[in-house]
Amino acid sequence: MKRLILPLLLLAASCTQQNPVLTVEGGKVQGIPSEAPGVTVFKGIPYAAAPVGDLRWKAPQSVTPWEGVRTCDTFGPIAWQAGNAPGTFYGDEFYWQGTPDCNEDCLYLNVWAPTKSLGKKAGLPVALWIHGGAYMNGYGYEVTMDGDQWAQRDVILVTINYRLGTFGFLSHPELTAEQGQSGNYGLLDQIAALQWVRDNIAAFGGDPSRITVFGQSAGAMSVKTLLISPLSRDLMAGAIIQSGGGLGTRGLAPAQGIPQSFYDAQGKDIMDNAGLPTLADMRAASAQEIFDASGKYMAAGKGFVMLSPHNDGYSLTETFDEALYDGSIAQVPVMIGYNKDDMGILGGASVDRFCAVRDSLGCPVYEYEFLRDLPTDEAHPASASGAFHSAELWYMFGTLGRSWRPFTEADYALSSRMLDAWTDFCKFGNPGWPAYGHDGPFKETFNIE
Repeated sequence: MKRLILPLLLLAASCTQQNPVLTVEGGKVQGIPSEAPGVTVFKGIPYAAAPVGDLRWKAPQSVTPWEGVRTCDTFGPIAWQAGNAPGTFYGDEFYWQGTPDCNEDCLYLNVWAPTKSLGKKAGLPVALWIHGGAYMNGYGYEVTMDGDQWAQRDVILVTINYRLGTFGFLSHPELTAEQGQSGNYGLLDQIAALQWVRDNIAAFGGDPSRITVFGQSAGAMSVKTLLISPLSRDLMAGAIIQSGGGLGTRGLAPAQGIPQSFYDAQGKDIMDNAGLPTLADMRAASAQEIFDASGKYMAAGKGFVMLSPHNDGYSLTETFDEALYDGSIAQVPVMIGYNKDDMGILGGASVDRFCAVRDSLGCPVYEYEFLRDLPTDEAHPASASGAFHSAELWYMFGTLGRSWRPFTEADYALSSRMLDAWTDFCKFGNPGWPAYGHDGPFKETFNIE
């Protein structure tokens, strides 16, 4: 029996070294081995207090501490959303497994890190991913989104959830009277997550001065707002904007000249129509009632509602275009691009305009276009086979193996090339091709060979 004690002690010590307990804001956390060798994933770390009860429609508050060691083996609940139904294009493309449980208590993030770097001063670059979904749908662990390939390339990947729709972007005169502004709660969540990464990522082996913020679609538009917000523009070392438009696009970005009072009146109209005329009524209502409010408003013929960030004089004080020209945008390297078959103004000329202006102001900018027409099969005859909006996600996360599509060896080679480019940008501020203005306008393209 005595002969077994020392080996068992050594084995226990080895396991502890391989999976150390880390201290972050709120308490101690321990991850689990990921599917990829040498990678540990931490699922469902709270980065702010649950925005429920009196905290509904308030800026995110400090995380509630917990006792003991939190084993981070389960993704947290996602923000309230309708999801994408099976039988729709995106429902079949990305969400065939259904929508996870929705909850107002949704402010969680996930971290993929090299196991060898945990608890050490490794100084690794960090990438913070913001999901898309028109500010109405999406979450930080969709089937395309995974950090294994990133961590194996020595980049720590963080993904987040944030409040959406009526919970995340509703303005109201009583909220504005209470707080001085209202409506950008989802954006404030993103900023709180970025601040959490700055303050805690060193425990995972990350360098808080080397954070790249990146996102796609509404996530890319969120990156644009983070680049110009006075609360966040000094917190990042680089930014990647995927299919979020460039210069001179309205899209879902803050519009010029629309006052807070407009958004307050819209929000009051939505809540009055739902039978919730006061802030006390709104905070006492169930989450289902709040979620249903926008739908009832549209069903009553009052117009289409898609709530999103706006200039509130606090978290956003000007438009993206204005910030670019007056120099208040973060002065960091930017990688920006789009897919061949993207939706309207999310690519093409607007991105070219941004690159031209950014380059003329002496800031490095790297443009790309994703051209690969995704393969399909006989079982999915209605599915698109083009380089559609969001198609690149399978490739730059390295998750092609999770898709039903008949990807080829050439697709996996393209994925590896894109992963190298995205992670190289996080490491060096350069994805491996010339900046836009080098020897004339330059744009890298991604397609199978």
